Amino acid sequence: MVGIPVAARAYVAGTAVCAVACALPALTPGAGTPWRPLVLLATLYAVSEWPARSPLPGRALGAGSFLPVLLAAALLLPPAAAALVAVPGALISPVENGPALPRRIWRAARLALAAWTAAHAAVLLGGPAAVATAHFPYALLPAGAAALAFCLVGTALDGGILAVAEPVPPRDAWHGLLSRSLAPHAVHGLAGLMMAVLWRSPYGWPAALCVLLPMYLSCWMYAQYHREHAAHQATIRALVQAVDIKDAYTRGHSERVGRASVLIARELGMDDSRLDVIRFAGILHDVGKLGVPTRVLRKDGPLTPEERRVIELHPEYGHEIVRGIGFLGEARAAILHHHERMDGSGYPYGLSGDRIPEAARVVAVADAFDAMTSTRSYRRARPVAMAVAELERCAGRQFDPRMVRALVRALDRHGWRTAVTADETAPAPAGTAAGTCPADPPPADADADTTAPSPAGTDAAAALPAAPRPDAARSDAPARERGGVAAARGPATGPGRGHGRARGGAR
Repeated sequence: MVGIPVAARAYVAGTAVCAVACALPALTPGAGTPWRPLVLLATLYAVSEWPARSPLPGRALGAGSFLPVLLAAALLLPPAAAALVAVPGALISPVENGPALPRRIWRAARLALAAWTAAHAAVLLGGPAAVATAHFPYALLPAGAAALAFCLVGTALDGGILAVAEPVPPRDAWHGLLSRSLAPHAVHGLAGLMMAVLWRSPYGWPAALCVLLPMYLSCWMYAQYHREHAAHQATIRALVQAVDIKDAYTRGHSERVGRASVLIARELGMDDSRLDVIRFAGILHDVGKLGVPTRVLRKDGPLTPEERRVIELHPEYGHEIVRGIGFLGEARAAILHHHERMDGSGYPYGLSGDRIPEAARVVAVADAFDAMTSTRSYRRARPVAMAVAELERCAGRQFDPRMVRALVRALDRHGWRTAVTADETAPAPAGTAAGTCPADPPPADADADTTAPSPAGTDAAAALPAAPRPDAARSDAPARERGGVAAARGPATGPGRGHGRARGGAR
């Protein structure tokens, strides 16, 4: 047990002793233990652990994927015998992170105690008799009680081990465990009841095996879903790490923008499946920096007009990079349009109002908020209250007011963890005039974090000389989005572009 805290060792040992005490009566002479069904169920559960060790498609299934076997045992066997069913399978189950023996002992003891408790709950409500006579719908009551008892004991023990073995505060160790476990245990309880009824039928235990086939397929599909989700996460992490390596000045910015984007999306009432896409959009909004020369991103002096035009291509570079990643969905449009402005003076296509995709409007607010509240090499972070005031002042011109209000509500509810190094009374960064918006970023940063000098009382973008923008740049945005960077734009000038850099080389 090297590497395991002393408290965790004592907890595992105590759980194992309790499990042995619960199962011991089944091993005493004259106990009348039904060994044949016990051995069959234990073998069946142990075999169900084999796919996790084999090269077959089901290898992603881990211990507990076949809980219906244990819940069927709780309805068919005495409590002490039911406690023994899980032990062989738990002791041979795979362990991803060592030490293996303590983890296997813990798993066996946990399942044995849960099965023993579930069997007692079933016996108290006449479960074995109801199963033997197929007394429906009454049989649902002891089956449900057994599943609930199994769930309660399992989550109680899991929370305890988290509290003593992991750096988790005791008040948080059990948070959410029960609510996440109730539904799966209810489904497994129904499957266990079907197994038990078929086991007691004239067709015997072979008929009970028919229940396991659809359960195996459902568990396999669930495991495949988690594998695919893990692959998606790995893809996102690889892209973010590549951006962080290339532009060290904004390291961590992408993750924070993803978190702020989710806060906004939740306040807007978006469903969970869409929240993932919004988070991906926030995390990957600057992935187009991979297409910008490193010398431009890391340049310490002012950028030339040509370098600014290169920087402003990063949304299109980003869209081109991710356009083939199907699971990103609307995140691709957010990556392309997160520098558009509500008044139409943004880039790359000068979209305005509701023509800007909703996800892009979310990311634009999250991007500006994190950039203003983060310390950069050329200025200190603004306090959250000051950043919020800037967003509210620029709502309607640069940002969607609905997104700004959603962020304000989310901050009031959850707060913001990013440390702020500025005081509430700190002056605005050098080069920021009163009455200006965060507007578009200092070109080398591509984040909406500060403004270049502009006349007091005007919007930073509005103060720039506006070069004519061809109508096609606004009207055929969808076609150009499909074409990506291959559309080969001409010189990128126009409203919202060509800001001077903040003093000190804004990045």
